[in-house]
Amino acid sequence: MAGEPQADCLFCKIVAGSVPATVVRETETTVAFRDINPQAPTHVLVIPKAHYPDAASLAARAPQLAADVLREAGEVATEDKVAGSGYRIVFNTGAGAGQTVFHAHAHVLGGRGFEWPPG
Repeated sequence: MAGEPQADCLFCKIVAGSVPATVVRETETTVAFRDINPQAPTHVLVIPKAHYPDAASLAARAPQLAADVLREAGEVATEDKVAGSGYRIVFNTGAGAGQTVFHAHAHVLGGRGFEWPPG
């Protein structure tokens, strides 16, 4: 069921504290932690504590929670001092787009230049 923890979900395990992560921020509804395979000097994942398989389902079923994730992404950028120079927020939705953990999450990337279009 959407919103309920999934026993086989890595990010649900991080929320529960049974898998370690380098947490940089936590709110009542979100957790932000450093990516284990960073693609930029700042690479933090912001996840809702409730389980939704992807960004589209999160936005459709829990729009306030989706807003919480975006707000926290901005806070991460400010705390990591990349807000002024610019940062990217990425939601990969589906395996074809590179999503490997099927728990909605935003990548906050900053601290280096980014090409457009992304590829």
